Amino acid sequence: MIRNDARGYPLTTASVEALAEFEKAQRLFSIYAGDPLAALQAATDLDPSFALAHVMRAHLLISGAEMSARGDAEAALKTAERYTAGLTPRELGHLAAARAWFRGDLVGASRILDDILMDHPRDLLALQMGHTVDFYLGDTINLRDRVGRVLPRWDSGVPGFGHVLGMHAFGLEEMGDYVAAERAGRRAVEHDARDAWAVHAVAHVLEMEGRSADGIAWLSETKDGWVPENFFAIHNWWHLALFHLDRGETDRVLELYDSQVRATRSPVVLDMVDASAMLWRLNLTGVDVAGRAQELADAWAPRARDGLYAFSDAHAAMAFLLAGRCDLLRETFVAMDEAAEDDSRTNGMMTRDVGLPLVRALHAFKAGRYGEAVEGLRRIKGIAVRFGGSNAQRDLIHWTMTEAALR
Repeated sequence: MIRNDARGYPLTTASVEALAEFEKAQRLFSIYAGDPLAALQAATDLDPSFALAHVMRAHLLISGAEMSARGDAEAALKTAERYTAGLTPRELGHLAAARAWFRGDLVGASRILDDILMDHPRDLLALQMGHTVDFYLGDTINLRDRVGRVLPRWDSGVPGFGHVLGMHAFGLEEMGDYVAAERAGRRAVEHDARDAWAVHAVAHVLEMEGRSADGIAWLSETKDGWVPENFFAIHNWWHLALFHLDRGETDRVLELYDSQVRATRSPVVLDMVDASAMLWRLNLTGVDVAGRAQELADAWAPRARDGLYAFSDAHAAMAFLLAGRCDLLRETFVAMDEAAEDDSRTNGMMTRDVGLPLVRALHAFKAGRYGEAVEGLRRIKGIAVRFGGSNAQRDLIHWTMTEAALR
């Protein structure tokens, strides 16, 4: 049976209650809060044939870049494939995009999601998944333009409009349009104070403009919205710590690292990326992080051989280097060497072009071979966007190259 979602697009489910749970999951995913997977489970319990709910579950699991989630993601895709009869082209497109990303074809997934949005510009799930894959690809132009292309078809009367503004804000920021980005991000937070992504987009603007005092004030003023039960909270705490680091307030940075960034010893890859990035920066400024690095290296250890996403692998390597864990670093080098040879996955290019050269340069830096580190980082700094992340995150390359040059 066909029903319309909150933005007027048909989808295939027989259950009004299941559709309500699906919309709840979409809302939670948009603000990175609560448990959207639980809402999707409730939707498929109510209607086991609700294919798009199964696909959305796969979308979320795949986009976490966790090797441990791949089994559940594949199971969700296989379940959805049992119910393809009668699905709309939009639903089939989502299934194809999730399958492509699962295979490691991020470029293919990006194109399919763009195709969906051409015909369904108010498909919030396609837009958010597309925005996410653009981030993983480091596709800064599409981070801005994917949202910009559909924005004229949205207005404040369409559920999710504020979240679209927040995504557009981040894309504008990554393309250097800081004035427009800040304006869009602040409007998004006015629409929904819990929109952690929009809060983060404004934080990026303030970081890139060197407005550390404004950044500290912004994150402090908005934290009641993005802290409670929010998957993105650790990343926003990371941004707050980064503002304090910009001001040379390393004691405050360490306090935030211990009380927020690593308070729960989170095993989530994206959280550990933030921890590695902060410890590496602190170490560059002369702060002793050895004890903290040991804890973090232990947390990364089960993923030393993942080779799933070069950006994550590089941050695992940072923790291993800071902790002196040569054994784990060797495992990561092996995994990255293997990944670099796999042309069937987008990560092969990412690892070959940026990931491996970066880790080799960081290794040289920690070994005191500063000239080698400078040359290695110089070769990749102009193309580092190819392995994903944001401008603020990739700035670690410039930090390290500058410190190596000074030494």
